[in-house]
Amino acid sequence: MRILAIETSCDETALALVECSGGLSAPRVRVVKNLVASQVAVHAPWGGVVPMLAKREHLKNLPLVFSKLSAKGGKTRKLVTKKLKTNMLAVTVGPGLEPALWAGIEFAKELQKTRFPKTPLIGVNHLEGHLYSFLLTQKTANIKSEILNLKRLFPAVALIVSGGHTILLRVDSLTKWKKLGETRDDAVGEAFDKVARILGLPYPGGPEIEKLAAKGNPDAIPFPRPMLHSKDYDFSFSGLKTAVLYYVHDQQLIHPEQERGTTNNRQQKADIAASFQKAAVDVLATKTARAAREVGARSILLSGGVAANSALRRRLSVVSRQLSVTFVVPPVHFNTDNATMIAVAAYVAHLRKRRYPLRANGTLGI
Repeated sequence: MRILAIETSCDETALALVECSGGLSAPRVRVVKNLVASQVAVHAPWGGVVPMLAKREHLKNLPLVFSKLSAKGGKTRKLVTKKLKTNMLAVTVGPGLEPALWAGIEFAKELQKTRFPKTPLIGVNHLEGHLYSFLLTQKTANIKSEILNLKRLFPAVALIVSGGHTILLRVDSLTKWKKLGETRDDAVGEAFDKVARILGLPYPGGPEIEKLAAKGNPDAIPFPRPMLHSKDYDFSFSGLKTAVLYYVHDQQLIHPEQERGTTNNRQQKADIAASFQKAAVDVLATKTARAAREVGARSILLSGGVAANSALRRRLSVVSRQLSVTFVVPPVHFNTDNATMIAVAAYVAHLRKRRYPLRANGTLGI
């Protein structure tokens, strides 16, 4: 099955053409084309994503990215589109920023009407896209073959971490899972972004924190590990972010005459970033490890934008070896928002006969 997928849940305009086969027992994925148009430069001056600006950029980028997806040699878009064979169109319907989601949904409807009138169009859950992104794995710890043997992976514990979500799942198959816990306030990605702003780092904050943390001492500051020892699998990162803010103020690292959030000592900032990152990773890894032990997991699946963080990837890799379970994480470019994972989720949804309404749902859960 060849799927053309569209992703516009936040600030990435993404389209992908993906071939899926094998069914639920042995799914295979071949990425024909995967394109992403970033909006970082547009939102950077604001220190975060502005929903209506994101929608405006999506409306501008969608036809351009589709044209690029269709392009081949010197042929016109119309001629190439006739050869762009698809069995299904898929578009993210939630969760995410609703203005941005609507941009993708309306474009998908128009595409179906004008270019692919006989091709079915289905709505896709963005979180399911992250969950199923492990099927895009190219290199997997403890697995020699690039073809994943699902019987060796399930039951699994899946950690989905992004700017909007921190969720821990027990996954028994491609069609059955149970939520073990989630964040009660800030998602871990949101905490990374807020701490970056406190330190005066540019947007997007997560990669900047990781880069700066590499130069710092992760044991320099004993930041709290919220809910580390709670008996449930919920998370809370608001208190950790606030602890960083108080530390910066108490140490008088912010000068009144400077712009809010800037500091005068690069090493101090590096130590703060490293200590914060270690605290966040400690909580995520400890709870994931406990869940894996308690459910008898055969694997740990990591996905979402924060899964691109190398410290988290290393820590969960170590945890997996200690527990003698498989650790599965997609390549970094499939962790951040992309349409390839939406295509994979659409394929599984098709096999499950699962349909989401073609309307934006900013709070759609998993």
